[in-house]
Amino acid sequence: MPLSLRAPTPLEYFASLVASDDQFPLLEAAASLAMDEYPELDVQRVPGEMDLLLARLKRRVAHAVEPAQMLQTLNRYFFGDLGFGGNLNHYHDPENSYLHAVLQTRRGIPVSLAVLWLELAGGIGLSVHGVGFPGHFLVRADLPDGSILLDPFTGVSLSRDDLWERLDSIRPGGDARQATGALLDGYLRPVAPRSVIARMLFNLKEIHRSLEDWPRMLAVLDRLLVLMPEAWSEFRDRGLVHAELGALAQAVQDLETYLTRAPAQPDRAAIEDRLADLRGHLRG
Repeated sequence: MPLSLRAPTPLEYFASLVASDDQFPLLEAAASLAMDEYPELDVQRVPGEMDLLLARLKRRVAHAVEPAQMLQTLNRYFFGDLGFGGNLNHYHDPENSYLHAVLQTRRGIPVSLAVLWLELAGGIGLSVHGVGFPGHFLVRADLPDGSILLDPFTGVSLSRDDLWERLDSIRPGGDARQATGALLDGYLRPVAPRSVIARMLFNLKEIHRSLEDWPRMLAVLDRLLVLMPEAWSEFRDRGLVHAELGALAQAVQDLETYLTRAPAQPDRAAIEDRLADLRGHLRG
């Protein structure tokens, strides 16, 4: 029997990276998201380029004694010397989520910039985490004297008052401190690498949804369901995308899964009607 040397598909490769939370390869998994758009992409280019940037950074922090000094050197290097920052002019460009492109242009969105910053910070021994703050991904450095919250889009450190103001901005008509009734610390907990990748995928999903780019949205949904196989609402959304693309059997299967696994959702009646319509077209 001939030996099969078939290369894995981008989705199969992604599945192999995110199969376990043990030593989750955040950088490589994030870099692999671009393979749907660039199937021939050499994902290992990204870790290779980051290794070179890290080697230069290590020479700069070689004489730093305190973690605070190391953090200052890192931020001068990342935001100053290397020039990383937010893509203000084209915030919703999918390229902002593709790490190989962010490395080339030095422009991205908060979560993609955070992945690169976290890689460098961890590489010099800092205790750092991603923070899934509402509306804007942040990074946190835990120092002996306390934690510092940083906006990876601008490089600016944020006070607690700054964070409250950001919560106010996404809760129109009320003071976030009064509206939430919870400590700000609840929004500042570290998130797992799997959640970082999910955030990147959700960003891409919304971009493609807004453009009604169903083939690209389908590719993102396939990845989300590999990453989070019990995210039942993603089965619903994938089923609706399959319907848009004329893949009626797949649409029926996904919508049936959603209704079975998430039976108490407020959109149940609407999805049942859509499912009945799709079944009718299949029989017809």
